[in-house]
Amino acid sequence: LLAADRTRSRLLAAQYRSGVGDTHSAVLPSIIMALTHSKLAADIDLLNPPKVLEQQKHKLKRLVQSPNSYFMDVKCAGCFQITTVFSHSQTVVMCVSCSTVLCTPTGGKARLTEGASFRRKAD
Repeated sequence: LLAADRTRSRLLAAQYRSGVGDTHSAVLPSIIMALTHSKLAADIDLLNPPKVLEQQKHKLKRLVQSPNSYFMDVKCAGCFQITTVFSHSQTVVMCVSCSTVLCTPTGGKARLTEGASFRRKAD
């Protein structure tokens, strides 16, 4: 990279980390590319890596190992009752009160039915 490109990449990465400046999605790929595919990879603080780069890594290769799965509260579209569901559920989850299907299993994450809303439970 040229010195100007290197300086620009460092400035964009610093702005993104601090939350200041333009954090538009068009800027994000250029930051990731600059941090991973250039000599700037040596400039990354290994004790405090950017969250974007940590999320791209495999769950066992992160600085602190953390799972990709989570529990979530799913609200039924018919009766508005809240049910706790695992994000990678391997069985069909039904609503207790009205017996409608809340989510169906796929190969990975469970697919919510149309109209059901969810929120991720706090850690």
